[in-house]
Amino acid sequence: MKKAVTLGALAVTMTILLAGCGSSSATSTKNTSSSSAKSSKTTKIVATGSTALQPLVEQAGQAFQNEHSNVTINVQGGGSGAGLSQVAKGSVNIGNSDLFAEEQKGLDAKGLVDHKVAVVGMAPVVNKAAGVTNVSKDQLVKIFQGKITNWKEVGGKNEKITVVNRAQGSGTRATFEKWGLDNAKVATSQEQDSNGTVEKIVSTTPGAISYLAFSYIKSGLEPLSIDNVKPTEANVANNKWKIWAYEHMYTKGAPTGEIKTFLTYMTSKGVQGNLVKKLGYIPLTSMKVDRGLSGKITTLK
Repeated sequence: MKKAVTLGALAVTMTILLAGCGSSSATSTKNTSSSSAKSSKTTKIVATGSTALQPLVEQAGQAFQNEHSNVTINVQGGGSGAGLSQVAKGSVNIGNSDLFAEEQKGLDAKGLVDHKVAVVGMAPVVNKAAGVTNVSKDQLVKIFQGKITNWKEVGGKNEKITVVNRAQGSGTRATFEKWGLDNAKVATSQEQDSNGTVEKIVSTTPGAISYLAFSYIKSGLEPLSIDNVKPTEANVANNKWKIWAYEHMYTKGAPTGEIKTFLTYMTSKGVQGNLVKKLGYIPLTSMKVDRGLSGKITTLK
């Protein structure tokens, strides 16, 4: 009888131990599955807006994705106005802009956080057939006002001037009109919504003139000097060349998580020292001056 009791107790003990092992195994499997799901979760970042900034964000975004397999970055154009309005509405994660948000008409910039990632120089560009390399500020204004209509009037060839403007809402247009034309009212002309389209039209249309970010000025185009000041990085850095802007990446509120990590990456030495220069932008660290929202210039030490 005593032996029977002992065997019964042993059976109960074994049952408890087996149950415990099963519970531990299930818990371990559950934790592994949860950890795997967590690590495979993908973060999607959508950045839209400035076409002047688009090439830099696209290439930096691709490099960032290569190092962060759990992140996908979708970069779209549409112009600075579109980028700012969409990020303000919360439709996208990042709004790319050539303008300070406060400069965009009709936009409530409250709550938007600015992240400067580069400087972009902009210049008036003509088809090389125009035969012009330099104009005065006054001549440039009159060309865009339609008061000068042939290149021979400014020392070029006998070729009708075709003005190609950027669409309303373009940060490139706003920057060019403010710093290149002193906000003079321009004549009505054809409008295009991207730097890339403008580059193609001007390079293939004799007599055409428009304006582009430095990063889009290719062979076949002639960047115009203004009052004998050339549109170069060195002249932008000390503000001798006035037509330039910061490239902004705005977020609605302070960024967190992978968005914050990506924006930090945009100002890293690797991007600023290599990709920014390679694509024709100017690193923030190369600037010898700072220009605030009001236009006030401060010399950097």
